[in-house]
Parts: sequence; C-alpha cells; structure tokens
Amino acid sequence: MHAVRLHAFGPAENLVHETVEDPVPGPGQVRISVAAAGVHLLDAALREGLPGPYPTRIDLPTIPGREVAGTVDALGEGTDPAWLGRRVVAHIGMNPGGYAELAVTGAERLHAIPGALDPAEAVAMIGTGRTALGILQFTELGPADTVLVPAAAGGIGTLVVQWAKHAGAEVIGLAGGPEKVARVRAGGADLAVDYTRDDWAAEVRAHLGGRGATVLYDSVGGEVARTAGDLLGKGGRIIVFGWSSQGFEEAPPVFTDEELAARGITSESVLGPAMLERAGGLRALETRALEEAASGRLRPAVTRFPLARAADAHRALQTRGTVGKVVLVPEHAPA
Repeated sequence: MHAVRLHAFGPAENLVHETVEDPVPGPGQVRISVAAAGVHLLDAALREGLPGPYPTRIDLPTIPGREVAGTVDALGEGTDPAWLGRRVVAHIGMNPGGYAELAVTGAERLHAIPGALDPAEAVAMIGTGRTALGILQFTELGPADTVLVPAAAGGIGTLVVQWAKHAGAEVIGLAGGPEKVARVRAGGADLAVDYTRDDWAAEVRAHLGGRGATVLYDSVGGEVARTAGDLLGKGGRIIVFGWSSQGFEEAPPVFTDEELAARGITSESVLGPAMLERAGGLRALETRALEEAASGRLRPAVTRFPLARAADAHRALQTRGTVGKVVLVPEHAPA
C-alpha cells in the first residue's frame, strides 16, 4: 500500500509518501480501506518532536494520523464478522497509522457511518465534532445570548457557529482574511469580522450598540482573545479550549483573576477530564457527533488534500491556510 511516513522529526517535508507493506489485523482488530484520514495540529507537534499527548519517545519511522473512515476489508481473529464490508469511522487513539491506504484498529473503536454521511465528514465529526460538542456542553445557549467565536472558519468554530444559531443565539464570528470571513457569514453568523484588521473590535462594538456579548469561545488566546474578552458584558463567560496563537505548549491565562473580577466575567478551561466526566466519555461524544451530522443539524467544513500531499496539508494547516477540518484522501478512495 501507499502511506505517508515520518523518518525524522522536523519540518513538513519530512513526511514522505512511499510504498510499505500492507498491515495485518491482529486478534480483535479490523483493517480499514481508508477513504479519508484526518489531519490535526497535534500531528504537526508529533512531526516536529514537540511535547504533547504522545509518548516521550516515538519509534521512527511512523505513519501519523489518528482518525480514519472507510470500509472494513479484513478481520483479525475473534472479530465480529458483521463488521466486514461495512462503512466505518474510528479515532484510532495514541497509536497512529491513519495517513495510509489501509489502517488497522481495534473493533471496539469502530462506529458505523450513519446514513449517507460522507467519509470525510465522518472523520471530521469523530475528532473535531466530539470536541466541539464537549465544549458546548458547558453552556446552555438561548435567544438571550450573544456569542463571540474566534477562528470561526476552523473545524470547531464552524460547528460552534451552527450550534449557537440552532439555539437561537446571536453569533459574531471572527476569522482571518476576506475569504474566511465570507465563509463564516455564509455559515450563518449574524456578523462576520476579519480579526486581522486593526478596527475589528470597533466594528463589533458598533454592531452590539452598547450591549456586551455573553459568551466567548476561545481557542486562539493572545491579543485576539484579550480584545474579544473586553467585548463581554458583566456576567459574561470565557470558555477556553485552546491557544493556537501561542504555539503548541499551553499558554498562560489571557486574564488574571483580578482582571476577571474587575470586569465581572469568568473564565473556564474545559479540555481534559472535566469534559469527559460531564459527557460520559469519548465514545458518547463520538456517537452524538456522528448523529448530529447525519441528521443535518451540524455540517462540518472540510478541506481535502490527496494523501500524497500530506506535507502540503501540514503547511497549510499551520499557516492557517485551511477552512474547517483538514482531511487526506488516498488515490484509491471514491470521490
């Protein structure tokens, strides 16, 4: 099969598209003929050899990629034969292998792709979708809410905008550049603003007309998050789930406790155990995310790259040149 392998930690060009042996499923495993493989910023951290939620030492060469969708084409010993030939999606966990035409994972990780959901959309929901729903469970939005969504053209941001609109909230989406702003506007935001412009906060204030926003969903951090936080009214909440402007390592809080108290707002980081305990675990979030997409309530945005161009996908993702979830498509996969 063809796969993308990493032979040495470093820049995106270290991802090499090459021929390797077909994997063989072991007991309790399945092999998936991959139609779509998800790309995540954490994959770039692995590629660069940076600290992250991976083992300290990673054996090289390795095939990155933790999210795959496709059709089960082989079974390991003891695996339920009902899986053979089924369209499935799986988050394959901390053992990568997704950037390939064939991938192996435990049958317990599989979800049948519901309805006519596209494999790339299924990949988006098994990872990005589950995270978005995990974040959103910390707020109960309604018509009285005005929410601010930085990175609103990203994978999570796109879904947060849709969810908030379904709840009846007013949505202000922030994105970088005219093309992304247009996509956010088309995605349902009441106001879409280019946060690379110096006057973006003034534009939002003019729209609010003296009101304060009620919720800020922050995955960006840095100056954008600080400026957006100043647009919250008293009683406003900041839901923190990332710090993309600060690199891979966890960034310090944007506001000190004293600043939060002075503004009458609160800030809560929602990643990790708090999210999983509240949701009932990752699998519950995955199932719900797939159901929301199959029903049409949530529709993930996807940017596709051929598998052979994994390096280009990494570069585009790290320079914010993509919209929504980034997905690799093997040459053999159906269109």
